Amino acid sequence: MNQYKVDATPKTPAVELNPDGKLYLKGRSIPENSVGFYAPIYEWLDEYAKNPQPKTEVHLELEYFNTSSSKCILDFFKRLEAMHNSGNTQVLVKWHYEEDDEDMLEAGEDYQAIISVPFEMIEMEEED
Repeated sequence: MNQYKVDATPKTPAVELNPDGKLYLKGRSIPENSVGFYAPIYEWLDEYAKNPQPKTEVHLELEYFNTSSSKCILDFFKRLEAMHNSGNTQVLVKWHYEEDDEDMLEAGEDYQAIISVPFEMIEMEEED
């Protein structure tokens, strides 16, 4: 299984999905075609789910995402939830948000309420 890596653009997040169970999404998610952007991520997750690591740690550090991305992120979490519920891997989502960014904190809490996977909310200091 190979690593999947995409560099960030002004409209899409950096993505790094590692076979060692460390997954990262960082930046803004406002692509023209959210479904098209997230499709290869889903494909990678589906392949990873066949033989996951005992622990899967997911780091999301999103500055902003649009409505269509929010649905895609939910689908991302649903795949993680299925893996977690299968008992083949313990999934932990680490939701990073900047201090004073109530919107991103609430977004993380909303996902946490919907998905039965452990979440850890991590407040970060704002960068200058």
